[in-house]
Amino acid sequence: MNQLADRQAQFQAHLTSGAEAVTAHIIGDDKADSETRLQVYFQAYRLRLIEVLQNDFEGLHTLLGDEGFSRMVQAYLAKHPSRHPSVRWFGQHLPVFLGSQPEYAEHPVLAEMARFEWAWGLAFDAADRSAPGVAAMTEIDPEAWASLQVEVQPSVQQLSLSHNVPAIFQAATNQATPPPVEIAASPVSWVLWRRDLIVCWRSLETDEAWALEAAADGTSFAQLCEGLCQWHAADAVPLRAAGMLRGWLEDALLAGISG
Repeated sequence: MNQLADRQAQFQAHLTSGAEAVTAHIIGDDKADSETRLQVYFQAYRLRLIEVLQNDFEGLHTLLGDEGFSRMVQAYLAKHPSRHPSVRWFGQHLPVFLGSQPEYAEHPVLAEMARFEWAWGLAFDAADRSAPGVAAMTEIDPEAWASLQVEVQPSVQQLSLSHNVPAIFQAATNQATPPPVEIAASPVSWVLWRRDLIVCWRSLETDEAWALEAAADGTSFAQLCEGLCQWHAADAVPLRAAGMLRGWLEDALLAGISG
């Protein structure tokens, strides 16, 4: 490694972990000594990362408050230094971090909020695909229904939540007073996706959550119907499955249908 690259690596190590190797190579002046000059960059780097996560996790910031959020980011940075050239990916380990660190794990709503907001970001950033629309159902050959498969939009994200984090998130992003944290009697399945430039989300019944995940994995319409029999009588299943398909098309959750 040449000298310039070596100094750059040392400077980066100081910014990310406080390593001292570069200190001897920093020159002070009348305005600030070498340590003060380094601290400007050291602190600015952390303030920038706090700002990045605050923008990406507004709901989490609302739950923790300014001081608590700043303290959490400092702890997270020590555990998971930013490794990617883009700060967009700095928060990818945050849900696991919040669920595993004792100080935060005792409040599981924090990890759930981070999971929801990370899924929101993935939905927003996903690739664009056209949506076939409800009219596509009328074009399906009756003999092709059994082998019918669907392709979900790249933006579709599914997760299960025990707390009312979507409502808290919505209030936070609208600068409104968030509702109190509530725990559901049983976990609720949610789907997030982008429609045009808007990220949408809604809750799913247990059978639809299973069906949408199975459809995304390539399960045929006949196999979906077979699987839905665990929730519905056999004679009611085709109508339920067709109703789900129509709803997915209306919501623009699908990118394609093939027989």
